Amino acid sequence: MSHSVRHLKETAEITARINPADCEKCVAELIAVRERGGRLFILGVGGSAANASHAVNDLRKIAAIEAYAPTDNVSELTARTNDEGWASVFVEWLRGSRLNAKDCVFVLSVGGGNLEKNVSPNLVSALQLAKQVGARIIGIVGRDGGHTAKVADACVIVPIVNPETVTPHSEAFQAVIWHLFVSHPDLKANQTKWESTR
Repeated sequence: MSHSVRHLKETAEITARINPADCEKCVAELIAVRERGGRLFILGVGGSAANASHAVNDLRKIAAIEAYAPTDNVSELTARTNDEGWASVFVEWLRGSRLNAKDCVFVLSVGGGNLEKNVSPNLVSALQLAKQVGARIIGIVGRDGGHTAKVADACVIVPIVNPETVTPHSEAFQAVIWHLFVSHPDLKANQTKWESTR
């Protein structure tokens, strides 16, 4: 079996195993944050940071939600990393944004954060603050979901079908799932270009 055949077969298997009810819960949380006039803060590292930037665009433009990703401001991100350390970069950004109970934190991550293993402690600290101020938490994560899955109000976990391809599938399915969100008829507020020019 070629790598291409295996990868596409795994993709189909993951698609079949994702829990649609978890997707619907996340959509409900996104609708709620929009209705209460809250803001959406999307956190991701590495490939998930790039996905966060794309998701901000879609959630603002298509779903009409005020959304931000701290990683989009490289000047602030590097200043905070240099001066305060990587582990606190998201939590301090959220403090500066005055995260509050009307808001929602949306995590895109392969592992979801794990303090014991010192994996993405920046996500864990951000989620601890979200809990303290009463902000809602959603996520799209891989593996077992880590800290995000434990504390989230709604979370989609990308199932593992091959331990060797957890990262590429987790990051790819972040895009599949948030596109499901923004195209959901209950959340979608604005038509997309190619669907409106038939």
